[in-house]
Amino acid sequence: MRLASAQGRWLVAAMVLGSGIVFLDGSIVSLALPAVDRELDAGVAGLQWVVNGYTLMLAGLILVGGSLGDSWGRRRVFVVGTMLFATASVLCALAWSADVLVLARALQGIGGALLTPGSLAIITASIHPDDRGKAIGLWSGLSGVTTAIGPLLGGWLVDAVGWRSVFWVNVPLAVAVVAITLRHVPESRGGASRLDLGGAALTIVSLSALTFGFVDQNWWLVGVGVIVLMVFVWHQVRVPAPLVPMTLFADRVFAAANLSTFAIYAALSGSMFLLVLHLQYVAGYTPLQAGMATLPVTILMLLFSATAGEIGSRIGPRPPMTVGPLVAACGLLLYLRIGRDADLLTEVLPGTVVFGIGLTTLVAPLTTAVLASAPPDQTGIASGINNAVSRTAGLLAVAAIPPLVGIAGPDFARPEVFAPGFRAGIVVCAGLLVAGAMVSAVLVRTPGRADRVQPGEE
Repeated sequence: MRLASAQGRWLVAAMVLGSGIVFLDGSIVSLALPAVDRELDAGVAGLQWVVNGYTLMLAGLILVGGSLGDSWGRRRVFVVGTMLFATASVLCALAWSADVLVLARALQGIGGALLTPGSLAIITASIHPDDRGKAIGLWSGLSGVTTAIGPLLGGWLVDAVGWRSVFWVNVPLAVAVVAITLRHVPESRGGASRLDLGGAALTIVSLSALTFGFVDQNWWLVGVGVIVLMVFVWHQVRVPAPLVPMTLFADRVFAAANLSTFAIYAALSGSMFLLVLHLQYVAGYTPLQAGMATLPVTILMLLFSATAGEIGSRIGPRPPMTVGPLVAACGLLLYLRIGRDADLLTEVLPGTVVFGIGLTTLVAPLTTAVLASAPPDQTGIASGINNAVSRTAGLLAVAAIPPLVGIAGPDFARPEVFAPGFRAGIVVCAGLLVAGAMVSAVLVRTPGRADRVQPGEE
């Protein structure tokens, strides 16, 4: 169908709204964590699980979600995922204990894993090739807008209505998505393939053991997670239709880009988790003020990621993938100036702006490097693997960093307890960014002109 047609516009609107719910939820829930702790007495481990219950299921099942869409119908799986996400959002809003909230967040993650891969795949399968680039651009840009308004909307909702409202807001949006999709979106399928359910199960078991182990500082459980992860790799090598084709990692650039992704996104998720709590617990900010403090990162990426991608295509991925993390690390180190009653303009925003410049410099070239290093018929799975790696990195960072830096115990929210842990955690995150830069500098080659992915090709 053509993008200019009514059906084409409705289709893109449904896909933007669907993915936008997930992006919006990801950017506003962290602002509600202190309010959740006050009402449900969650403790720092409970807050970690409010974030990680969702991320665990999303990281573990997002590749399965794409395969299910190809086999059972992309529209069907997209609608089921949206309905599950909405139902889980209602359970989150009604949660009467931290345990119930964590369980509902896990259900949200399953819904997100079903709907997220389908949105872009439906656009690619349904929109005419001549309009596909513009449609994907609209999807990317408008999805970015939903991410950008998340901190402001989330902070305002928590301040004005309460933390439960950040989950209620998903419900009418999901109802609209389902209604538009059933009326205007045609069904489509990919090549039927066997589902690697064994690989998915091993992923969930491994990530669950690692997450529980890090949060509770149970190193035996961490060891179990590592062993199961090794079994997963062995399984992927042996099965005929693996969830993660290990042959992709034979390419040095693909392996290095994903290793760099892991370090960078661990730093991103870990630092954001710590920052929004520090601003509220130590600096005394309201949720809305904390949301405003994180806004420059999203705005910079929204405005300048395309330009960074074009520059990366001209000069190759190695320079921006090396310089970008180092700049971002400098931004994190500026966070060390944030103390009690910190001034937003002079003590908080300089760090978030510099951090945002670094992320903007590296993200698009990193994605391009991943796609360019994969065979043309495997760019979809390569992108999916990179997405799963970034989610897994965030999951493990939020699980591991707080207890490792001393943010634990019933009095974790007291400024004299949280502030030293925040500073140590930020230094750890800065170190992860430096590690990501070093991996890129040493292992990512600058491809020849013919090897580069040109703007618009991905």
